[in-house]
Amino acid sequence: MQRTTTAPAIARELADNAPKTAKTGNYLPVRGGGKAGTRQAAWFLAAVVVLALLAAASLAVGARGLSLGTVWQALMQFEPSSGDHAVVHARIPRTVLGLLAGAALGLAGAAMQGVARNPLADPGIMGVNAGAALAVVTGIYVFGVTSLTGYIWFAFIGAAAAAVVVYLVASLGRERATPVKLALAGAALSAGLYSLMNVILVSSQDTLDRFRFWQVGGIAGRDWSVVLPGLPFLAVGAVIVLLSGRILNGLALGDDIARGLGQRVGLARGITALGIVLLCGSATALAGPIGFVGLVIPHAVRSLTGPDYRWILPFSLVLAPALLLGADIIGRVVLLPGEVPAGIMTALVGAPVFVWLIRRGKGAGL
Repeated sequence: MQRTTTAPAIARELADNAPKTAKTGNYLPVRGGGKAGTRQAAWFLAAVVVLALLAAASLAVGARGLSLGTVWQALMQFEPSSGDHAVVHARIPRTVLGLLAGAALGLAGAAMQGVARNPLADPGIMGVNAGAALAVVTGIYVFGVTSLTGYIWFAFIGAAAAAVVVYLVASLGRERATPVKLALAGAALSAGLYSLMNVILVSSQDTLDRFRFWQVGGIAGRDWSVVLPGLPFLAVGAVIVLLSGRILNGLALGDDIARGLGQRVGLARGITALGIVLLCGSATALAGPIGFVGLVIPHAVRSLTGPDYRWILPFSLVLAPALLLGADIIGRVVLLPGEVPAGIMTALVGAPVFVWLIRRGKGAGL
């Protein structure tokens, strides 16, 4: 008698054979261990070292350059009368914001590409940037908000609301929230929200003048009053996304196979999307709409880790803030005594890197 094979058994067999089929370009989950696991751990340690060096450089580099020894003394033995020590402490909130916003964008970008199964997914695909921008413009125009602290709450509410609307619209119909429907819903909502925003900006020069500072995107000029309100949202979002590695590995196999493995696809996407909303909304609210970080880093990471999201997410957590801090440091010194905002520098640095990664053919598929 011929043995019948059930769908769950087929799905498990495909998952078990994923290392053999990963070379086809379909990013199937792989098992870390042995030499591969050791190599990935070594790369991760190197990434942490690079991030630590860039964080130290962020405290030392600027219009007033300082030595690392001075930075260490300012952190360990602060002297209020020392001008150098005061400069170091003034740069701490900026550096911390770079670490937090970069980590949030990296995690959200990697998870968003997994949930949407779209290699070009970034905060724009779910309407996050458009929702945050419209909310900030509304806050300035209607409520007269003038402080960065006020922008944070409006931006977060707008980003979260836009992402929820995109997911609800994409969930309509029998197939629920498919990758194509998510992309189309996000693009349509972004176009509509930006149109509404432009209507307000055209009718109010004062609103346009205030909005431009936030719209460029950057981590300069922020203090602890801006950073601290976003910490709870960032922490909850990071925990949700970091724990979704297995979920994203299952979704990478396709909805049918993920269901065969026992996943509730709609619920899995919804939970992961919640983490993405918290991370994207918080990062966009704190630093403005910074592009390319959440798009480039996951692609670069896959060339080191392979398709396993249990490695992609931690690597993105470390390398994304390294990119943002590096771009911010370059922006401080490239046009002295002025500065180029980090949002502009990430595009200038990230775009060539992204083109190079795509031409190499690595990380282009999901």
